[in-house]
Amino acid sequence: MELNLKNVSKIYPGAVKALDQLSLTIPTGMYGLLGPNGAGKSTLMRSIATLQEIDQGTMHLGDIDIARDRDALRRVLGYLPQDFGLYPNTNSVTLLSHLAELKGIVAAGERKEVVDELLNRVNLWEVRKKKLGGFSGGMRQRFGIAQALLGDPRLIIVDEPTAGLDPEERGRFLNLLSEIGEHVIVILSTHIVEDVSEVCSRMAIIDHGRVLHEGVPADALESIRGKTWRREIDRSELAQYRKSHNVLSTRLASGRTIIHVFDEDNPGCGFALSEPDLRDVYFTILGNLNRMVK
Repeated sequence: MELNLKNVSKIYPGAVKALDQLSLTIPTGMYGLLGPNGAGKSTLMRSIATLQEIDQGTMHLGDIDIARDRDALRRVLGYLPQDFGLYPNTNSVTLLSHLAELKGIVAAGERKEVVDELLNRVNLWEVRKKKLGGFSGGMRQRFGIAQALLGDPRLIIVDEPTAGLDPEERGRFLNLLSEIGEHVIVILSTHIVEDVSEVCSRMAIIDHGRVLHEGVPADALESIRGKTWRREIDRSELAQYRKSHNVLSTRLASGRTIIHVFDEDNPGCGFALSEPDLRDVYFTILGNLNRMVK
C-alpha cells in the first residue's frame, strides 16, 4: 500500500501558494513530514484527509482516487488534527463508543469490544471513567490516537502531535505511533526534528509548499557527515559568526553559546568536527533554500 501524490497544488485567495506542484510517494510505515510553521504541512494533511479540495494534481491511496472518491478514503482514514475538541464533561468510554458508532460499528457488543481494546492499547483503561476535561495533554493525544484507530484504518495522519507534551508523555506517544506504523501508513507532520529522527524510516522536508528533500534519514545524515562543525563562543560574537559562516543552529549551555556550522572544509578558528544529527540536515536544507531565494 502506498500513498501517491503527484503535482499537488493549492492556492489560497490572494495568490498564496500553500502547495506548489508537490509530489511524494509514501509507503507503509512511519513517514515524517518536516517543515517550519507555514511550510504547507497542515494544508497537505487536510487535503489528503478530504477536508479541502486541491486545485491541481492527483492523490491516490492504493487504488483509491482521493479527489474523486472521498467516502472510500474516509472509510480507511484515521486522522488526528493539530487541534481537536473533546467534550470535557464526558468520559473516554462514552465518547469513543459514540465515535465508533459513527464509524459504522453499530452492534453494541462489537463496539464495546473495540472500545475496550483501544483504551487498553493507548494505556487509558485505568482512567476510562475520568472526565476528558481532566486529561493531561499526553492523555488527550492518546485518546486522539484511539479515535483515529477506529475502523482499522490503512492511513493515519497525525498533525503536530507532540507539541506541548512533557518528555515522558512524548516518548510514550512516539512509541505508540511506531507500533502502529508497523502495519499501516502513518504520516507524522511536525516541525520538531527530533520526533522524525526517533521514529521515522523515511521523511520529507517541505517549505513554501515544495519538497526540498525526500529519503531515508540515515542517508541524509551521511550526506553531510564530515561537513558539520561546532564551537563555543560568547553570545556577543554570534552576529559576526552569522556573517562569516554558514551557521546551522545555536544553543545555550552553561552561559556559553554553542554554534553548529556547515562547511566543506575545516573552518579553523577553534571549530571541531561534529557528528551530524537530523537538525543539522534540516537547517542545511532550509539554509540552502534561503540562500537561493536571496
